[in-house]
Amino acid sequence: MRHLVGHRKLGLPSDQRRALLHGLTQQLFIHEAIRTTDTRAKEVRSIAEKIITLAKRNDLHARRLARRILKSESLVKRVFDEIAPRYASRNGGYTRMVRLGSRRGDGAMLVLLELIQ
Repeated sequence: MRHLVGHRKLGLPSDQRRALLHGLTQQLFIHEAIRTTDTRAKEVRSIAEKIITLAKRNDLHARRLARRILKSESLVKRVFDEIAPRYASRNGGYTRMVRLGSRRGDGAMLVLLELIQ
């Protein structure tokens, strides 16, 4: 049974997994689209949507919580000032996953994770 198991392990120790997901989230907000595997994209999507929801609040505590993950004040400023206002009238579903097919080397399903315009 999988009761109270809320995330995927991705075959990594917890500190490396956290660093990977935070890095992918940062890249998503910088480039507004990333190409990664299906399981990684599903984990990044949940983190990114929570950050955008925080950014819609636009208060000091929300900025500090977002800074924990994004690590860069300039990126936090971009998310709060440019990205979050786009979704002011939207109640979730800020990202889109488009399947690209299997990776040649190991057959992993690749997806394009992008912010909806």
